[in-house]
Amino acid sequence: MDFDFNPPRIMAQRRRKKNRAPLLVLLLTLFGILYFITTRPSAPPTEARTAPIETTIQGPPPIPEIQRQIIEGAIRPGETITNLLSAYFSLQEIHDLGQQSRGVFPLSNICAGKPYKICLTDGSFEQLEYDIDNDDQLIIRHGKEGFDVERIAIDYTVETGLVEGTIASSLFETVADIGESVDLAMTLADIFAWDVNFILDIRAGDSFKALVEKRYREGQPAGYGRILAAEFTNQGETFRAFLFKDGDNPASYYDAKGNSLRKAFLKAPLAFSRISSGFTLKRFHPISKIWKAHPAIDYAAPTGTPIKAVGDATITKIGYAKYNGNFIKLRHINSYETLYLHMSRFAKGMKQGKKISQGTVIGYVGSTGLATGPHLCFRMYRNGTPVNPYKIKTPAATPISRAHMAEFQAMSAPLLVQLQGNDTHQAKANRSENESRAQ
Repeated sequence: MDFDFNPPRIMAQRRRKKNRAPLLVLLLTLFGILYFITTRPSAPPTEARTAPIETTIQGPPPIPEIQRQIIEGAIRPGETITNLLSAYFSLQEIHDLGQQSRGVFPLSNICAGKPYKICLTDGSFEQLEYDIDNDDQLIIRHGKEGFDVERIAIDYTVETGLVEGTIASSLFETVADIGESVDLAMTLADIFAWDVNFILDIRAGDSFKALVEKRYREGQPAGYGRILAAEFTNQGETFRAFLFKDGDNPASYYDAKGNSLRKAFLKAPLAFSRISSGFTLKRFHPISKIWKAHPAIDYAAPTGTPIKAVGDATITKIGYAKYNGNFIKLRHINSYETLYLHMSRFAKGMKQGKKISQGTVIGYVGSTGLATGPHLCFRMYRNGTPVNPYKIKTPAATPISRAHMAEFQAMSAPLLVQLQGNDTHQAKANRSENESRAQ
């Protein structure tokens, strides 16, 4: 009865029990997982572990490489310091540099053909090197406070060697044939210019020897230094020259007895050319077609050949004349005067009243005025009267002083031995010594 009477309640209880079963299962599952995690034994010390991720520490960025550049060249005709440096400095800065450099070397004096180097760092100007001559160079550096300007000696490695040859036709050709530079021939001609006329006096079979300083720059031949001693045999007569500095006097050349090779006048105003017309009181003029005196010597030479003053002098006249072309007149000692005609142009700085020394280049061979071709018409006067330059005998300059004669003899004796070729070992020793000093 009760069962029939209360059937809904019993069924509801059964349904509630069925609904609780999944929840209990879920709870038991969660409890089991939690128990497994909390009671799982820890790994022994020797058990492998996953290595921790290392963190890379970044250092400072690499230092950028400095870019250096060297621009080399030679001064072109008409080129100025402004042309060279305008890419790096303003006109005002270049002007200020010129003012600063004036006491060291005037930048207006840079010459065509002279080598230079411009050193750049990261595209900015660092330094200019310019060869003033064969001995010195100009260095211009740029810093934070402006420019540093100095003149320094060029760093050469120097070797002393014996150069010798026998002349077949001319000194110039012989020097070239033995593989030496024309500069050596010019220097030898200058040394013996007071005793040997290299235009008229040279004969086949003449010979020369010279102890020469050969220069090397960065491992490359760079011309010649001093000729320490030299010997020239002309038509059987031998002349010798030794370079010596007598006290405070400039270094000069002396013979074996200490007599100066220097005389009042050079034998000729040109080093190499030929005589096209000699000194005569009667010559048929090739242009005017009449007989007239020619109290002069004509030296035929290529246009541009340098003309030298034959002695210390003062320029008394310089200019242009219809027949004489470009000319210079010099006044020397003992009432002598010399006249140089038909020049193509004058050397830089020549002007009336200027004092010049013997051997100074005063102009260049040309054919201005009344001339059939390039040549120098050279005339000499004494007290206003024409004289033949080849018949003038002038005394030598002052010999070595007694105070330094012993020093000269001690210096010249071994040089003479080397010239004669009897001391090869000593020559090699001198070369080694020069190399060590240069380094």
